[in-house]
Amino acid sequence: MNSIECIRRYEPCCEQEERDKAVILDYLDRNPGCFSRSDLVAHMTASSWVVNRERTKVLMVYHKIYNSWSWTGGHADGDTDLLAVALRECREETGVEHVRALNEEIFSLEVLTVDGHEKRGEYVPSHLHLNVTYLLEADENDTLHVCAEENAGVRWFTLDEALKASTEPWFVERIYKKLNEKVKNCCG
Repeated sequence: MNSIECIRRYEPCCEQEERDKAVILDYLDRNPGCFSRSDLVAHMTASSWVVNRERTKVLMVYHKIYNSWSWTGGHADGDTDLLAVALRECREETGVEHVRALNEEIFSLEVLTVDGHEKRGEYVPSHLHLNVTYLLEADENDTLHVCAEENAGVRWFTLDEALKASTEPWFVERIYKKLNEKVKNCCG
């Protein structure tokens, strides 16, 4: 799957996505190496909004760096198939075995700011995540496992509970609410 072409084809649902799409495409055109986190200014990431079969719950992880319940996701690390990245990260971070993309199309686009932080004893400078989000479905009965290196919890929340669980106001207002609305409109 050609992720760059998928980003080009993606139809933004709001001004945030429209502007972020332009930033992502401009950066990709000028910095083809941004699929690797060796690009210290900005690099590609893939996230997922993981819902149950009934579309009434979302699977979240308690992210250690951000000290908040959040979606799953991670760095492309050279992989240009961002859907594969989103699926891999979901499995690694939650332990779910039965997870699939509800659609191979992009569900959302975001440019995310990341403050400088320590990871594995090394300082990581502030940078941008040029993020592509996919809508995934996981089996609510799968056993959940914490990925101790990255998170301190894995749990299903109702769509409304997910908004209350996150302690990152910008994510709640700009991203998670939008994702919940999209789930209700396309899958409810």
